[in-house]
Amino acid sequence: MSFDTKVITLLEENNVPYRLLPHQEPVFTVEAAAAQRGIVKEEMVKSILLKEKSGERRYVMACVLGDARLDPQAVRDYLGDDWRRLSFASAEEILQVAGYVQGAVAPLCLPRKVPVIFDKAIVNCQNVNISSGDPMAGLELNPQDLIRLAKAQLASIVVESSNSLPPS
Repeated sequence: MSFDTKVITLLEENNVPYRLLPHQEPVFTVEAAAAQRGIVKEEMVKSILLKEKSGERRYVMACVLGDARLDPQAVRDYLGDDWRRLSFASAEEILQVAGYVQGAVAPLCLPRKVPVIFDKAIVNCQNVNISSGDPMAGLELNPQDLIRLAKAQLASIVVESSNSLPPS
């Protein structure tokens, strides 16, 4: 199988090493992608396009590891007071703004006006997995290369689980 996506082209143009992980069938969830790629979901990067609910219709790409839940309020807090309430973009908006089908979104090759924010936990990974931009393949690469190419900012943007509280 040959894959020619804008994400792969970007990696190759920047001499970024990666490993192509083809799927047997299209995948649209973290669980399905991890199973097809033979990796743990904690190495997966979920790329979630959020939109501002009012105003000029701005977008932000928020990325968390596969076992984490995104906290849109934490993203808004990080962006600052001039951003209003955020909600999840629709499949149509994802395609129109990011150029990807829902479920095959990568945090690369986005319009300049779309900021990219990664949860800070990504730096603790040895490797991460992202979509290739095609639902039939994923890519494994170094998180530092991904952060650099995405021009990403790092922040705490996940919902802290209640079972992470210290014992009383």
